[in-house]
Amino acid sequence: MDCTKLGYFTNETIDFPSDERLEKKFVAIAECGQEIPCNPCEEACPVKAITIGDNINHIPHIDFQRCTGCGICLGVCPGLSIFMAHRKGDTGWVTLPYELFPPDEGEEVELLDRQGREVGKGVVEKIRRLKQHDRTLLITLRMDADLIQTVRGFRRSA
Repeated sequence: MDCTKLGYFTNETIDFPSDERLEKKFVAIAECGQEIPCNPCEEACPVKAITIGDNINHIPHIDFQRCTGCGICLGVCPGLSIFMAHRKGDTGWVTLPYELFPPDEGEEVELLDRQGREVGKGVVEKIRRLKQHDRTLLITLRMDADLIQTVRGFRRSA
């Protein structure tokens, strides 16, 4: 996985699961571009779907078929570099780690791409707090399925 000189990932530079896999259930996706000594995601994954390898500086690799979509890796990643996605027909969901004052479930929000540009509207479907990491919330946003490869943030609508 390569982070570009732009300072952010593009759809071409991340390993994204197939549409068939996205239809089954939520799956974790990493946008980690820093080769630094870090492996909390690998250590936390209960099904060993995330591997770093022998060199702790390697970028994490997620086995999409093995991933159960539990979300534990999202909460433990210090770089907030992992998110989850799922789709059913025309509806898509993205779950993001979030460490600020949360919106309300059911609230309409502006969906943002990797550069912070608005790309559409979505709804906060679910807010979860994991036992394993109680300081990072998992915010699930419902949106048009075509946006799940693009949305990496949100802001409350004015």
